[in-house]
Amino acid sequence: MWESESEARGRERMSSLEIERHDGLKNDAFVRRDQSWYVSSDIPSDLLIKVGGISFHLHKYPLLSRSGRMNRILYESSRDCDLTVIELDDLPGGSDSFELAAKFCYGIAVDLTASNISGLRCAAEYLEMTEDLEEGNLIFKTEAFLSYVVLSSWRDSIIVLKSCEGLSPWAENLQIVRRCSESIAWKACANPRGIRWAYTGQPSPKWNSDSKESSPSRGQPVPPDWWFEDVSILRIDHFVRVVTAIKVKGLRFELIGAAIMQYASKWLPGLQDGSSHSIDEGWNQGSGLHMIISGTGNKDDLSGSQIREQRMVIESLISIIPPQKDCVSCSFLLRLLRLANMLKVAPALVTELEKRVGMQLEQAALPDLLIPSFNRGDTAYDVDLVQRLVEHFLVQEQIEPSSPSRGDAPLDSVRMSSSGSNAKARVARLIDSYLTEVSRDRNLSLTKFQVLAEALPESARSCDDGLYRAVDSYLKAHPTLTEHERKRLCRVMDCQKLSIDACMHAAQNERLPLRVVVQVLFCEQAKISTALANSNSTFKQPGEPSHFSQLNFPNPTRRQLLEGTPQSFQEGWVTAKKDINTLKFELESMKAKYLELQTDMDTLQKQFEKMTSGSSGSSNSKSGKPQTGSTWTSGWRKLSKLTKINNAEGQDLAGAHGTGPSEQGRKGPRRWRNSIS
Repeated sequence: MWESESEARGRERMSSLEIERHDGLKNDAFVRRDQSWYVSSDIPSDLLIKVGGISFHLHKYPLLSRSGRMNRILYESSRDCDLTVIELDDLPGGSDSFELAAKFCYGIAVDLTASNISGLRCAAEYLEMTEDLEEGNLIFKTEAFLSYVVLSSWRDSIIVLKSCEGLSPWAENLQIVRRCSESIAWKACANPRGIRWAYTGQPSPKWNSDSKESSPSRGQPVPPDWWFEDVSILRIDHFVRVVTAIKVKGLRFELIGAAIMQYASKWLPGLQDGSSHSIDEGWNQGSGLHMIISGTGNKDDLSGSQIREQRMVIESLISIIPPQKDCVSCSFLLRLLRLANMLKVAPALVTELEKRVGMQLEQAALPDLLIPSFNRGDTAYDVDLVQRLVEHFLVQEQIEPSSPSRGDAPLDSVRMSSSGSNAKARVARLIDSYLTEVSRDRNLSLTKFQVLAEALPESARSCDDGLYRAVDSYLKAHPTLTEHERKRLCRVMDCQKLSIDACMHAAQNERLPLRVVVQVLFCEQAKISTALANSNSTFKQPGEPSHFSQLNFPNPTRRQLLEGTPQSFQEGWVTAKKDINTLKFELESMKAKYLELQTDMDTLQKQFEKMTSGSSGSSNSKSGKPQTGSTWTSGWRKLSKLTKINNAEGQDLAGAHGTGPSEQGRKGPRRWRNSIS
């Protein structure tokens, strides 16, 4: 995409590399036969060099005059043999680079291109083709081509950096990777208006969606993401080098984040929007919900090298994401987090990624939040992960208001407080939807459900209808909960925050504990009374008499209030009122019986004290024993009589309600007494 005039001048200047040498050899060309190269010469070959399975039948003198390494190797080898054999399997660039270096030694024209320059430069360094042996040696020629041609061209810089993937560590040590990365970063940060679209490579996908042409014309503006597609072909370590150089030059973090997202979508197929897992509503023999992860499939389907490669890509991308908020989307972060958990990325990087998600959790969507549990736990979804995300979100919400800007501090603090409350409300709705979805998992414990439901403060929810749906779904999927567990589950919601529709549903919900139903009825009745009182106040102005008398509106009576209440609420209210009256009567009777027993106990205590005090003075009296026995006998008769009366009244009370002994054990007065208290 980038073309400069210096590139053309550099190519003309480097044409001097096509040198004709006169070393007394007739060397028209190199000839290849199967896996061997031969020099067309009248002089027989006296040197055999093997590079990567390819044999080169050469002469010693041309290589000795240009290569310091060949000088040293031939000097150390045996001089008695007519044919010297040398193996150079560790030569960077392989047989292709050595072929070009050998042709240069023979004076055959060598065409330098962006595709072969990096390998040839590394091979020249390996062979020690320096200026000490001959002026204008191969190291000088290749360095000049890199500096004047490659680094001035966007296209050539990309190609050379791509060709350096198989040249480690030579390309790193020779600073080829660093120089190409900085050249690409400088051109990516340049003003797009000065760019001429001469590179015929693949343009940005965003441009393809806006234009039918392969590249924009000169009159059209250049999009800011013109370099995304070209950079995304690089290997991950070279991409990191380019992005790091771009960060140093101060490019907008939104563009850097967009480039990272495009690179991830190309190298991580499971990260696409359509790769989110689908859920089968059925149950698989008690093993939880079916989860199918499209794109990458299951981790077991990947080979060991693929797992290592994708893990390295994820870890590198996490480390270069800009620290600014909203540089990448929350959906991208969550999908990256799902892959990181599946591929067992380093825990420190996973924690860092979780913090990034917590910074913008209010932007998350429910499908991206449904991350499977890859640690082979009991639950189908990773509920603990979502719990940590909420904790990171709350920590971030506490940090942001504590550092207002200096200018317009009061106004900024009000705006930040308003945005924080809106963010909490969005997260609360998201968590309610998440709880409703995961509550169908029969292996989800009550403790995990309750902890996640209570993670957000009460002020985050203005309405608890979402929590009620989640609680009802959990009760439906867990029918074996005890009465105590049901009450504990219902404590996560506030009946006063339920809407009228939710109250109507709760009043008829048989899965809810009776105490919760009574609370819902009380709250609904209070809402109706408050609504009627507010409607009365709208007709009355301050300092004026009530307009009900002027407009002939009768004051609403209790009967009218009940008539305006739905039938289900009326039936529930009548039943609850009867139970309450019965409990009040039972409580009063028990209080009276307790007072009577207390009086008898005091009398017996006094008699016992008199008896103990009189027994010391008249221990030999015969009339004392019958009196003592008669006193105790009369006292215990009173106690036994009262006990029988209590038992009889209890049985009558149970018979009045029509409950048998078994029902008393299940719905006895003790439960009502605990609930009322």
